[in-house]
Amino acid sequence: MSRKYFGTDGIRGVANAKLTPELAFQLGQAAGRWLSSADSQSTARRIVVGRDTRRSGPMLEAALSAGFCSVGADVVSLGIAPTPLVSFAARTEDFVLGAIISASHNPAPDNGIKLVGHDGRKLPDAAELAIEQLMGAESSERPTGAKVGSITNSASSTEHYLKFLEAIVPERLEGMKVAVDGAHGAAYALGPEIVRRLGAEVVVTGDNPDGLNINAEGGATKPDTIQKLTVQSGCDVGVAFDGDADRAVFSDDKGRLINGDRTIGIWAVHQKKRGALDPTIAVGTVMSNGGFEAYLAWQGVTLERTPVGDKYVAAKITNMNARIGGEQSGHIIFPERGPTGDGLVTMLELLRVLKVENRPASSFYDDYEPWPQLLVNIEVADRNTWKDGSFVQATLARAEADLHGHGRLNVRASGTQPMLRVMVEADKYELRDRVAESIVSALETEAGGKVYSRVDLTHALGD
Repeated sequence: MSRKYFGTDGIRGVANAKLTPELAFQLGQAAGRWLSSADSQSTARRIVVGRDTRRSGPMLEAALSAGFCSVGADVVSLGIAPTPLVSFAARTEDFVLGAIISASHNPAPDNGIKLVGHDGRKLPDAAELAIEQLMGAESSERPTGAKVGSITNSASSTEHYLKFLEAIVPERLEGMKVAVDGAHGAAYALGPEIVRRLGAEVVVTGDNPDGLNINAEGGATKPDTIQKLTVQSGCDVGVAFDGDADRAVFSDDKGRLINGDRTIGIWAVHQKKRGALDPTIAVGTVMSNGGFEAYLAWQGVTLERTPVGDKYVAAKITNMNARIGGEQSGHIIFPERGPTGDGLVTMLELLRVLKVENRPASSFYDDYEPWPQLLVNIEVADRNTWKDGSFVQATLARAEADLHGHGRLNVRASGTQPMLRVMVEADKYELRDRVAESIVSALETEAGGKVYSRVDLTHALGD
C-alpha cells in the first residue's frame, strides 16, 4: 500500500498550506496511538521534539505536541535543535519516539516532520504506513485529568550532546582558527559553541536567524559563503551546515570546496594509515566521483556504492560493517558515533584529522583530481517509459561501451517529478561531454525530452 503523507524523509510541504497545523495535530494523535499498540522498550510514553529556526516551527510544534498529549503521551521540547541532537536524545535517554520539525536544506516557507524511534533511526516504512492509517480516525478513548500528556522544556539533552561531541576530539583544537556558517539554521549556536569549547578561535556567519533566512545566505548548499569567509578571515578551515545540521561541507584555507567525497577520503585514508580502518572499505553512492574511487583504491580502500539516499548508505554500512559512508552533499554517517548523518560529528571528525596530522586542509586537496562529472536533468512526459525506444536503448548501449574502463553512466528517473537525471563521468572532459550530448539528443528525439538543467559536478556537491 502506498503512503499518502510520508515521503522519503518524513512529511514535507509548504507550512500552513500543505503541511498544516491540523495535519500536524492528526500526526501527533496517530503516532501516539501507534505507540500504544507498538512494542516499546519503555513504559513511560515520553517523546522528544526539536525544530529548526523556521517561523512556522513553533506553530507546527505546538500542534504536533498537542496531538501527542491528547492521547496521553508526554512531550519534552528541546526548542531549536539540530536533527542529530533529537536522534541522540531519542537513543540515549528514556524516550520512545523523537520528532524533528525541519525541512533541512529547503527554503524557509517549507517545513517537515520526521519521526525517529528510540534507537534514533528514522521509522521504517511499515511504521509510517501504520501511523498514516490512524490519522484522522476517531477514537473512543480520550484521556482526561492526570492522564492527559504534559509538555515540558529541557536543556539537559543539549548539554549531554555537547559533552558527547567534545569527547570526539581528545586532542582538543587549541591553535586552530575555524570559520563556521550556521546557515541561520538549527546549529547556528551549537556549531560555534562546540568548536569554542575545544579551544579553537572561531569566526562565525549565518548565526542570526529571523525565521525567514534559513539556508538563504549560505550554508552547506551555498558553500561559496564559507569558502570566501575562510580566506578573508585567514582561517585554517571553514565548515558550513545545512538548515537542520545533518550534513556539513568544508572549505580549505585556500577557499576550495571539500565536499562529502573528499571528507570521506581524508578520514578513511587517515584511519587506514593507522591500521584503524577495519574493514578497509568506505560506502558511497552512484554519484561518488570516479577520481575519488581511484584514489581510495590506490590507498588500499574499497568504495562500496549504493543508490542515492541516506537510507541506502546506512543499510550498506550496516551490512558491510563499515566505519564510514556518505554522499557528496556532506551527509556522512560515522556508525560508531550514531546511526544517522550528523554535521557536527562530521565537522569534529575532520578537524581531529587535521589536528592529529598537523597538516593544513589545503595539503589534502591535491591528493587526487576528481574525474569530470556532469548531471543533466531532462524533463520527460513519462518517467516510466523513457527507455522503451530502440534509439534510446542503442544510444545508452553505445555510451556504456564508450565509457568502459574510462568512466561511468547513471540514468535514473526522479521519484517525484517527470524528470530524468543523467549522470555522465569520464576521465576526460571531451569523452564526458560527447557521451552526455548523445544521450540528451536521443532522449529529446525519441522520448520528447527537454533539458531542464546542466550541472558540472566535478568540483561540486553532487545530488
